[in-house]
Amino acid sequence: MSTGRTVEGAGCITWWGFGPARDLLNAGTLRPAGEVNVLLLGAADPKHILKTIAGLKETDTLHVWVIENSMEIVARQLLLLYLSLTTHEIMGMHEKTEVFLELFGNSEIRCQTEETLKHVAAQLSLAVTDTLDAHTQEHLCFNTSLLKFKERDELARLFKQWQHPPSSPASVFKAWDARVRQHLGTRYDSRKGCFDWDLTMKLHPKGCEVINRQQYIKWRERGVAFEMREGLYQTTNQSLISTRVFNHRGDRMAVRGYWGDVVSSPYLSFGIETENKDLLKTQNKQHVKTAQDISIVNVQMLFESLSARGGHRGDSQNGSNSHATETQPQPGASTNDETEQHPQNQNSAENQTTKKETQVVDTERQIQTEVNTQPKTQHRTIQSELMSLGGVSVSFLSPDSLSKLPVKSRYSHLFNVIYCSASMVHQLDSSLKGIAAPDALLIVELAKYLLDLSKEQEAAFAVKVEQIAKEAGFIPICNQSGDAYAVFTLQKS
Repeated sequence: MSTGRTVEGAGCITWWGFGPARDLLNAGTLRPAGEVNVLLLGAADPKHILKTIAGLKETDTLHVWVIENSMEIVARQLLLLYLSLTTHEIMGMHEKTEVFLELFGNSEIRCQTEETLKHVAAQLSLAVTDTLDAHTQEHLCFNTSLLKFKERDELARLFKQWQHPPSSPASVFKAWDARVRQHLGTRYDSRKGCFDWDLTMKLHPKGCEVINRQQYIKWRERGVAFEMREGLYQTTNQSLISTRVFNHRGDRMAVRGYWGDVVSSPYLSFGIETENKDLLKTQNKQHVKTAQDISIVNVQMLFESLSARGGHRGDSQNGSNSHATETQPQPGASTNDETEQHPQNQNSAENQTTKKETQVVDTERQIQTEVNTQPKTQHRTIQSELMSLGGVSVSFLSPDSLSKLPVKSRYSHLFNVIYCSASMVHQLDSSLKGIAAPDALLIVELAKYLLDLSKEQEAAFAVKVEQIAKEAGFIPICNQSGDAYAVFTLQKS
């Protein structure tokens, strides 16, 4: 198969990784403890971050450094991290799980989910344009102050675009269908047979039998992977829309559309592995549960782990607010209680006076609320919406910063774990030793789930990865044939 056709299947922008979530600290023979620094190169989504946080001990400190090759992917990372840290008071656990998966893997979403997307985009737009307050960023658990000004401006522009999409946006269904047509070529008319072949002859033999045929084919047709409610999934997921530049008759044209994966599916991230073996049971040689069911359970477990580390902040706020509601009477309620206690001493004139006073108090409260919600105090709103994870922070670096890290003393022998996606392997070189801590791990995503590659191409890529790692000073720690990731350790001098 030609390289061009292969690129068309995986897409020119990586919205999700091609492998399941991993606790990156458990990849080696010895788990790093204490203060741990992890560098992610092209991870594309926060699944490894969430899984690694879930495995932390209370005394561990984790600092994740993220480098992506596109600010559109950084914007998505921030969106999904923001949703993950949202407190129970703002959004219940089950609802948060559904919204997260919708925005993560659906080209079309429900109207309610779009409102959540716009709200988070508004909050993030404010956060990335006001990064001078370092304390605020640390509380939010993610830090964008290390990005260049033009990169933060680009993030703000993307968030504004999510808030206010074009009045007549291009149909995401048409954009998706155009990608499928381009990828399949003359096989488009028999596309359902092609989809079924990719699932049963490529994905299932790789350990993905739990991916349901109907759900996979529906995703290949429309780009909708997770339908957990009976609502209408007809609104474009703006976070999956990006710009691709084409050369047309000598001119460069920017075209907005869906340019991500149309073959492997977002089920790989959370839906093909689980510690709960009951979810993998079969009946009549068919899986009882689907990859969607497993994704819901896995994501909800990750969110529960975040809540536990955050001290159940959302639950405690709910409790304190409800208590305050019960113990602090409202103006109207206070007046009614006094009236009931002394009915013989009240007359109609006094009741009218009391109602007027109540209306004045309510008006003053409303004015104060409007004042408190002005942009100058929005940071308090952002903080109240997010859990604070003690000892955990995520910092985003510029896309071109990898080659500059070795010359900065701040990053000298800093990283205990370095993760690299398949799309960024070519950026690894011998300078990696300068930023790797002693006994550091290098985890590289392989091409196992890039379905357009042949077995020979997949094996050749694994060999190339091992060669690159060796040149960078790393050696494999075990035989991992058949796994989605290759793990190496820094070779001792």
